[in-house]
Amino acid sequence: MAAKLNLDKLDLQIIHEMIDNAEVSYADLGKKLFVSGGTIHVRIKKLQEAGIVKGTKLNVDMKQLGYDVIAFIGIYLEKSSLYDSVARELQKIPEIIRLNYTTGNYSMFAEIICKDINQLRAVLHDELQKIKGIERTETFISLEESFSRNVQVYTS
Repeated sequence: MAAKLNLDKLDLQIIHEMIDNAEVSYADLGKKLFVSGGTIHVRIKKLQEAGIVKGTKLNVDMKQLGYDVIAFIGIYLEKSSLYDSVARELQKIPEIIRLNYTTGNYSMFAEIICKDINQLRAVLHDELQKIKGIERTETFISLEESFSRNVQVYTS
């Protein structure tokens, strides 16, 4: 685990700006924050090494690519001690894009994206239900995503 990193105002400003637009050049970001592009580069590298910045992602509209079904799956485990082994098996299913270990009714909560209901059925029946340690599941189909956003990082 990385040592506790003391983030200063510039680090937080860099994170804030890059959450909004990860494509901004270091030079342009440096101009906006009144430092050199080299300083931005060094700070980003430091944030990456500390595990705070974990790369950049392309934000893709999956519906435009034909993935029309988003679902959430509440997973009940036979025993909570099986979490790690079940999580490893779930990670092998490419349609599962997010997995959380949770409190409440479910042991785990997963988000899944599929092209259609037939693919969702196949994943649920042919893959998910065969994983040892899963007692049962409950599936919720998303009708619409109203919004998606990152938490705002405050700089002051």
